[in-house]
Amino acid sequence: MYILRAPKWLPTLLLIAFAVAFTTAAALAQDTVPAPEATEAVAAEAAPAEDTVSMGVFTANNLWMMLCTGLVFIMHLGFATLESGLTQQKNTVNILFKNTFIVCFGVISYAYIGFNLMYPGDFNGFVGFAGFGLGTDEAGVTQAYNVGYTYWTDFLFQAMFAATAATIVSGAVAERIKLGSFMLFTVLYVSLIYPWVGSWKWGGGWLDAMGFYDFAGSTLVHSVGGWAALIGAIMLGARRGKYVGDRIRALPGHNMPLATIGVFLLWLGWFGFNGGSVLSADPAATSLTLMTTCIAAAAGGLGAMYTSWIFSRKPDLSMGLNGILAGLVGITAGADLMGLHSAFFIGVIAGVIVYFSVVFFDRVRVDDPVGAVSVHLVCGIWGTLAVGIFGAKAGAGQLVTQIVGVVAYGVVCVVASLVFFGIIKSVIGLRVSEEEEVEGLDQGEHGMPAYSDFVSATSSR
Repeated sequence: MYILRAPKWLPTLLLIAFAVAFTTAAALAQDTVPAPEATEAVAAEAAPAEDTVSMGVFTANNLWMMLCTGLVFIMHLGFATLESGLTQQKNTVNILFKNTFIVCFGVISYAYIGFNLMYPGDFNGFVGFAGFGLGTDEAGVTQAYNVGYTYWTDFLFQAMFAATAATIVSGAVAERIKLGSFMLFTVLYVSLIYPWVGSWKWGGGWLDAMGFYDFAGSTLVHSVGGWAALIGAIMLGARRGKYVGDRIRALPGHNMPLATIGVFLLWLGWFGFNGGSVLSADPAATSLTLMTTCIAAAAGGLGAMYTSWIFSRKPDLSMGLNGILAGLVGITAGADLMGLHSAFFIGVIAGVIVYFSVVFFDRVRVDDPVGAVSVHLVCGIWGTLAVGIFGAKAGAGQLVTQIVGVVAYGVVCVVASLVFFGIIKSVIGLRVSEEEEVEGLDQGEHGMPAYSDFVSATSSR
């Protein structure tokens, strides 16, 4: 029976046709995003004279921020399912345990240390600390704290971000790091480094004064985690059997449906990640942000799909999934500043970048099982720089400021990661034994399989 097969040149032709069609459409239209100064002027004119808003607006803002908190929280389930799906079956419990620990510890450490380290109030712009724990005065539930939402809502929303940096590291060091070593690194990095460097921008520090812009964390969240992921992957070395002689061996993930579910959960959660970063329920700002977020994700998926199809001769699902995440990371720094076309270009370029980045790190033998470094670090840098190239803040001066921010975060995060991983390696070691790695971390670290019924059913045949 004759089966019609698509010629190998078809994806290239489709990509060229799509590019021509889009370029033609873009030439006939322009992004219509108001400049930041214009937006601020309209808001100031509409705002009441006193530092309050109506109870209806206050309630709507607070409700929206609480909803976004829930959406960002669900992203941690997305990370857990994505990482476990893209790794080997014998390490599934270990992946899930690490992601569960990250959320639990992240919330507690942010409550006692991180929140007041990241938002210290009046400080020297470089480091400050407002004290241990959370405030319990009336400002927690009234507009005395913030005319947009309550103190408790602010803490919860920011706490959901705090653990994400460590989650990024989890994927890059998967399948060979000691559980205790990873947990210790998470304690240090989430408690000290993430909130400290976050204060430089979001806490009103020196980078904020310079004009550095990172709306929802392409650098402050994703690159901060990405730098640590890169250092961790390098210091651990590759998984056993990944590189044999001159060959690069694929160690495929065991559950692509689970990985796909994870990406769509992350896409859903990103509406809260970026939408909540508006810090109000303002209809114009939130709807614009949600549109650019979604467009960039879709464009990133297409960019990675077609790029992998052209250069690898096969449409790669894992690349397409990472392309979606690349687009989301890329738009995060400037989601509120872009229009339709800028969001598309940022996303599709991120999708292309993530493919070549994954290939590059494989060729230099940096083993990253889930592509976390490529998605979060490389595309986080791209998204941060894109603020100075596209949208309302585009310009040479802004681009230089963005570069300064990228370099500053990179230097501190690399040094901190080298110190933390180095100390842990010298004291308790980083890597599991060869026997544990071969057997799987589920048995070696946890003493339980992820799919006990499945294992018993297959072993009895």
